[in-house]
Amino acid sequence: MEQVDWDALVVGGGINGAGIARDLAGRGARVLLVEQDDLAQHTSSASTKLIHGGLRYLEYREFGLVRKALQEREVLLAMAPHLIAPLRFVMPHVPELRPAWMVRAGLFLYDHLSRRAVLEGSKGINLREHFAGTALSAAFTRGFVYSDAAVDDARLVVVNAIDARERGSRIATRTRFMSAKRGPQTWHATLSDSNGRTHEVSTRALVNAAGPWVNALAIGTASQQRAMRLVKGSHIVTRKLFDHDHAYIFQNHDRRIVFAIPWQGDYTLIGTTDVDYQGSPAHVQISSDEIAYLCDAVSRYFRNPVRADDVVWTYAGVRPLLEDGADDAVSATRDYQLDLDTDAAPLMTVFGGKITTYRKLAEQAADELAAPLGLTGAAWTHQVPLPGGDIPEADFTRFMLDFGARHRFLPTTLVQRFARAYGTRADPMLDGILSMEAMGQAIVPGLYEAEARYLVDQEWARCADDILWRRTKLGLKATASDRERLETWLREQHAIEARTDFCRSSVIAG
Repeated sequence: MEQVDWDALVVGGGINGAGIARDLAGRGARVLLVEQDDLAQHTSSASTKLIHGGLRYLEYREFGLVRKALQEREVLLAMAPHLIAPLRFVMPHVPELRPAWMVRAGLFLYDHLSRRAVLEGSKGINLREHFAGTALSAAFTRGFVYSDAAVDDARLVVVNAIDARERGSRIATRTRFMSAKRGPQTWHATLSDSNGRTHEVSTRALVNAAGPWVNALAIGTASQQRAMRLVKGSHIVTRKLFDHDHAYIFQNHDRRIVFAIPWQGDYTLIGTTDVDYQGSPAHVQISSDEIAYLCDAVSRYFRNPVRADDVVWTYAGVRPLLEDGADDAVSATRDYQLDLDTDAAPLMTVFGGKITTYRKLAEQAADELAAPLGLTGAAWTHQVPLPGGDIPEADFTRFMLDFGARHRFLPTTLVQRFARAYGTRADPMLDGILSMEAMGQAIVPGLYEAEARYLVDQEWARCADDILWRRTKLGLKATASDRERLETWLREQHAIEARTDFCRSSVIAG
């Protein structure tokens, strides 16, 4: 029998690719994941940072998708209580958009389509008396409150990749999939690393989880592609617009909804838009029209209007949605489809999906690949915490207090950030460090050398943006000179050169 390097080559380092690599590795498969850029650099770091059932999808009768997402919401809250946290949402009532009975009926379904172990149910509120009403225009007197959850989307991708690696996978970032030739039982793929070197690897199965690039890879045939709808979702970030911990969901006359979410302590995250997109997914940017749209949408609700000058940061991403014939982008399905072709060496192609259902998608993909790969392990990810998520009773508040007590030298801001970002992995990151002096210099405000080294050594961080935006959100307060100082530090530490080992043939070929 031919010697094959890998059981599965997964192309794409977003949430779906990382989730599939983790699941397959936990079932005993030898997995290589390749990502052309950084983990979560594109779609998977450009979400609205929510784990949610999708309340508005009920209006499109996507009850199956909502139920699946609500079930996953509970699973993920238990798997990663450091990265995923309950969040209450306030919906001011606008009678001309939807009557109160319709909203109540929708919320009743939302509460009962799936079991809730942690989250509170919905209720009506008087906005003249409820604290969330103080930030709103006096015209809004009645509203509703319901529950979903907030997530650090980019870190969710990273911890899935960490778990995959710890179960034997190889994660090769800055490694481009070039092409592949298919045989009866084996794929022979050509990869290109960050130094421009090409490498040939063999694999028993190929998984195309390339997101917006799913139809662009040089594999398969046109008959194995699916019509995709690329939809741009853009967000703006302002200084915080209200002083409480609830988020808002605002209805608009164009049937879209816009969220205003308390974020990173000092900010409010506002999004999203749904705009059909034709350009390169790698170079997507928010437009001035989208900024104006989001400002206008929330200004119709808030007591104090939000203007473009209030925006301190923006981001945009391209969502690869299944083309279902919907009249507009806002009503296009967020469900996913997996295609497995076993006419020769197995080819799995992932179409669509959303961050909330990534684990279920990965589990289904691994279930379907199990037979052709000869895997006997059962589904397992629904009951195993992600790295850092093994917090007793999933009680994050108690964990954070205990973590602070173990590391009394840390200022409160670092205790909170380390506990939330790394969970139980924060303790080994700080192993042997007993003082702020031992943390090393502050390379940028809030980022010390000890953490930066950990991110380079353990989390594939290679450049300043990897650290400032995807591993942390310290970019919100970093200046251009801060960023350059971090780049200089990375060069001086030879971090970039050291990490190229992830892309060399000795690693890629196993």
